[in-house]
Amino acid sequence: MHELILILDFGSQYTQLIARRIRELDVYCEIYPYNLPLRDIKKKIPKGIILSGGPSSVYEKGAPSVKKEIFELGFPILGICYGQQLMAHFLGGEVESAERREYGKATIFIDKTEDLFNGVKNNSTVWMSHGDRVKIMPNGFEIIGHTDNSPFAAMRDKSRKIYGIQFHPEVIHTEDGMKILKNFLFNIAQCKGDWTPKSFVDEMIKKIKENVGNGKVICALSGGVDSSVTSILLYRAIGKNFTCIFVDNGLLRKNEKEQVVNTFTSNFRIDLRVVDEKNKFLKNLKGVTDPEEKRKIIGNTFIEIFEEEAKKLGRIDYLAQGTLYPDLIESQSFKGPSSTIKTHHNVGGLPEVMNLKLIEPLKELFKDEVRRVGKEIGIPSEILKRHPFPGPGLAVRILGEVTENKLNVLREVDQIYIDEIKNAGLYDEIWQAFAVLLPVKSVGVMGDSRTYDNVTVLRAVTSLDGMTADWFKMPYDILQKISNRIINEVKGVNRVVYDVSSKPPSTIEWE
Repeated sequence: MHELILILDFGSQYTQLIARRIRELDVYCEIYPYNLPLRDIKKKIPKGIILSGGPSSVYEKGAPSVKKEIFELGFPILGICYGQQLMAHFLGGEVESAERREYGKATIFIDKTEDLFNGVKNNSTVWMSHGDRVKIMPNGFEIIGHTDNSPFAAMRDKSRKIYGIQFHPEVIHTEDGMKILKNFLFNIAQCKGDWTPKSFVDEMIKKIKENVGNGKVICALSGGVDSSVTSILLYRAIGKNFTCIFVDNGLLRKNEKEQVVNTFTSNFRIDLRVVDEKNKFLKNLKGVTDPEEKRKIIGNTFIEIFEEEAKKLGRIDYLAQGTLYPDLIESQSFKGPSSTIKTHHNVGGLPEVMNLKLIEPLKELFKDEVRRVGKEIGIPSEILKRHPFPGPGLAVRILGEVTENKLNVLREVDQIYIDEIKNAGLYDEIWQAFAVLLPVKSVGVMGDSRTYDNVTVLRAVTSLDGMTADWFKMPYDILQKISNRIINEVKGVNRVVYDVSSKPPSTIEWE
């Protein structure tokens, strides 16, 4: 069993980033809500615990908290921002509202250079985001770093291996943030760093074999990275007891079915069934405009189809899905203090009663980790490098009601867009690129005639794992070429706009 760092979430916008940074250092970690029971924490035997930041004040009524006994379990603890204030509050110190709220860059002056700050540059930049600060340290603690505004910007109880820092080491603006996290993981928590793609593959195949036994599994294959990696892991684990089903739901991109089937059948020997259910999905989506309702209808329809196909195959016990860690986090399936952002069709979009048991081998992974695992198990680069495509497909890229005509228009727009960024050599620089069809029409002029046609949005982002994303700075000449082609070649579109929002505050997909 691999070593574990436990992250307790107090609602910080950066909690997922802490997990990403730790995983980058080849240490496995999991995020749980701040109120995870002590017995569960003990059972997991973590190498260390990180208390995240959060928007609350420790002295507010109803502020998220932990049991004081967590500091007596003997596990190394690192409190970040709110996490530091919480430990000061619980262990006999005092927290106050700072005279000057501190958001943004600050300079850290290091008072003790060993353990947590080993090799960290003095007077380096750190990222602050707080309105409160520690006024009095608890007994047994000493200052290890300060800023002009925070006299106790970093503190420790060395004998108990309890550390608190006011700033955020996980964000890139903290110059030596990775060194600080590395020091906590390896110098203080004594981690080995055994979280690698190979260790994940070996452990997951073993786990699938143990859990599934002689059971039979079907998997929804979309041809994307997640479902492809899921399929190969299951095939390696249970062989002939595994069947893939590709559902043509009518919500796919142009020629997608043919490309996926050709790529998969030419590279792998998996039993692949192709099911055409375009009419059923479109019928179920008729008149529906609410994005959450769309996702739930698509999730329910998928499950209905899989259960029908499972009956044809005889006794099937499991449905495998390529659910990822960000899917669980965004759907708030662990009931943390962060708000639900949207339902994912393979998380909250499933019906409550389902005849097949779920198996989700990738639910611990972020997207870039899935790609590393895919490379480890020999998945072709044309699959690994594909941009993410949502489970509900084009349905969540058509705002408003989904119709066959709108789907056809969006498919043509999308193909021109993707072709042109590939021709420009930009595809691999972009994490995700796609077009959105708006329920908005605008006036245009073509030739000597007035038009009143659809507006389409082009979206392209750079990201590591989809948890945060920046809009891609598309060269103007490429945008111009794409826009000209779309307006000239796609009947029904007379205006093209480019989305320049980042995540947060926007999500990557529009619905």
